[in-house]
Amino acid sequence: MDIPVGFSESKNILVVDDTKANLDILVEALGDTYNVSVALNGKTALESIDDVLPDLILLDIMMPGMDGFAVCQALKSDVRTQDIPIIFLSAMDQIDAKTRGFRAGAVDYITKPFEILEIRARVRNHLLIGEAKMYLTRQNEILERKVKERTNELQVTQDVTIRSLASLAETRDNETGRHIQRTQYYVRLLSEQLISKRQYSDLLTPRALELLPKSAPLHDVGKVGVPDSILLKPGKLTDEEFEIMKTHTKLGRNAFLQAEADLGSNSFLKHAKEFAYTHHEKWDGTGYPEGRSGLQIPLEGRLMALADVYDALVSRRVYKPPFTHSEAVSTILNDSGTHFDPVVVAAFEIVQEDFRRFALKHADSEEEKETLKA
Repeated sequence: MDIPVGFSESKNILVVDDTKANLDILVEALGDTYNVSVALNGKTALESIDDVLPDLILLDIMMPGMDGFAVCQALKSDVRTQDIPIIFLSAMDQIDAKTRGFRAGAVDYITKPFEILEIRARVRNHLLIGEAKMYLTRQNEILERKVKERTNELQVTQDVTIRSLASLAETRDNETGRHIQRTQYYVRLLSEQLISKRQYSDLLTPRALELLPKSAPLHDVGKVGVPDSILLKPGKLTDEEFEIMKTHTKLGRNAFLQAEADLGSNSFLKHAKEFAYTHHEKWDGTGYPEGRSGLQIPLEGRLMALADVYDALVSRRVYKPPFTHSEAVSTILNDSGTHFDPVVVAAFEIVQEDFRRFALKHADSEEEKETLKA
């Protein structure tokens, strides 16, 4: 018999029949091509599989004790053998017997007396189909692995890019210290707390919950475009200087708009753009750069507004000492509905102790640590 190119000749065939003459015929017909083993009953067949797992089974139906249907059902209920193709061999040629065989899980049904050439052809075809399935499974596994590797590479590249850009912005402002790290954590806390709020369920998808904290460190990236004389000024800014300082929101937004133009829009760039542009907007419309109010402010801006202010309050600045945690909480609660989204403030009130603990662990100075302990 000609074997197709690439077809493995070392296939194991199990023949199960209670008639020895039938076993002899099938062994002679298939034994020159395959490794054929035999069993005279269903119980012996199931026991033999513990030693050698067959690639295909030729199974008689009418056997004493355990009939072929029962054997087939036992094989299909075992995870080790459920994918082995089973061909029923039987003198029962009624349509209901054949239907029952296929329902039990058989791939084919051959009536006795059978033709040797037909047996060989059907065995070969079903083994080829099995090999094709295995090949496709392997190819799918390889493809999934490559896709996962590529996705991981892109994820690492994205994460490194975020950290690099955030670090660049931080080096321009010698007062922020670990500000980026802390506000990133605060955004994560608030986002996770808001999941239960119905009005945020569409926004806080699993993907958004992953990307919001990752993108948050880029909220001040536009500061790289602010002159040092203003950005690093130790005293209070003049009105003119403050107008220039406010441009960091637009500078950040424009950088991400350019990235979108070059790379196409994606959720990471969208979140980063909104963080950069809207984190100084206020709930009552008195913020900048556009004076948006309420839900006109993207969620990114509403989250970062609170995270940014809390961090500024409990940190030392050239113009003020650090606030205690209680003072910072009181300030934020008082500004609910004016500076901050009331729903975000309610979420903050629940997790405010987590804010304090993280701020204490990652404080910039001993003074700030002592104040946070108060």
